[in-house]
Amino acid sequence: MTRKADRDQIRRQNRSIILKALRRQGPIARIDLGQITHLSPATVTAITSDLLAQGLIEGIESEEPKAPQSRGRPRSLLRINPDAACVVAIRLSVNAIDMSLANFAGETFLNKRVPFDSASADAASFPMLLIETIETFVGEAAVQPDSIREIGVAAQGVVDKGSGMVVWSPAFAGRNIPIVAPLTKAFDAECILSNDTNMITEALHWIDPARYSDTFAVVMLDYGVGMGLYLDNRLFEGANGMAAEFGHSNHIPGGALCRCGKRGCMEAYLSDYALVRAATHLPETTDPKEINAGVAGLAALIARADQGDNDALTAFASAGRVLGYGLARLLAILDPKRIVLTGAAMRAFRFMEASMYRGLEEALVEDLRQNYEIDVMPWNEDFIRRGLVAQAMDRLDKDYLGTETRKIASPRNRGAAA
Repeated sequence: MTRKADRDQIRRQNRSIILKALRRQGPIARIDLGQITHLSPATVTAITSDLLAQGLIEGIESEEPKAPQSRGRPRSLLRINPDAACVVAIRLSVNAIDMSLANFAGETFLNKRVPFDSASADAASFPMLLIETIETFVGEAAVQPDSIREIGVAAQGVVDKGSGMVVWSPAFAGRNIPIVAPLTKAFDAECILSNDTNMITEALHWIDPARYSDTFAVVMLDYGVGMGLYLDNRLFEGANGMAAEFGHSNHIPGGALCRCGKRGCMEAYLSDYALVRAATHLPETTDPKEINAGVAGLAALIARADQGDNDALTAFASAGRVLGYGLARLLAILDPKRIVLTGAAMRAFRFMEASMYRGLEEALVEDLRQNYEIDVMPWNEDFIRRGLVAQAMDRLDKDYLGTETRKIASPRNRGAAA
């Protein structure tokens, strides 16, 4: 039984390798597929034959012109069948539900943003709102409901993958918002809940695996402060999906008030409201809800710094030093080879950089500051969507049986089985 399980695992892994190669390389011949994946011709032939039968890939003839001296038919190529499945990718943020539909080739073909009132959204009201919003979106897309194999949801804040709930998030008025159970009941699709920064980490690995692999970290400075970790070539989420809560690790006991209700969190010194609070000399006990920050507040603060405003420059410099101390802890504990800094606050990184490196130097011995690189990446909200799609493709590549699954799941076959 163990040997059979091992063989099944190897076959699933090889199948995933082939589908990933087809998705990246486009139409390709079997012989070239073997060279790219380093799989044997027999393995490539066996797996691609199954994938063709399942409708997950399709064969086409090469459009390359034949050489005058060549004979026979054009080369037969393989490519992903984009219509084999769809996934819905959803980002939940303050006052907004962002939705995307992607096909089996990993291509997004429809996007929509729907506003909602975060101030009143709670466990009682939000699940039904989300279900109705998805139903409308799928209906507008005119896709077959049974083609949707997964609904991936990324949320700000603390998510519990075990319970399928958003435990706490600035996007909601209440706590413990059920997501997975209501969606699973409403739709015939797998539903996965993730932290939004984790999806940025997945997206970077998908986009550039040569650069973003092995062990690296992503720190997002924005409305809040988030972190994603890739450890030993795998996204690390912890036992319940709550790992890497960088923003809510303590910086100063009893320090500035955080939006989570605790005092002294990293977020209380690095987020948009923290920067505005410091620059306007508000007491550290000021409730973040009373601070006019957000996109406009952060942009105004950056404009003040550009004009040489001392209060704005001091706020950014102080935040940079706090960031340096936080990164020092990360380097000392995990030894990542790369740290990616992103989020809306990176537009102000030039005002934070020098003090960040001073903070690193103060907090970490020189021997531990030698073997890492820091990438500063302009913020792109599309990272989260791409991470959700990448994660969905990875699961489908290993487990989805395409046409065979649809035959099993069809009402007629259910009735016959009964």
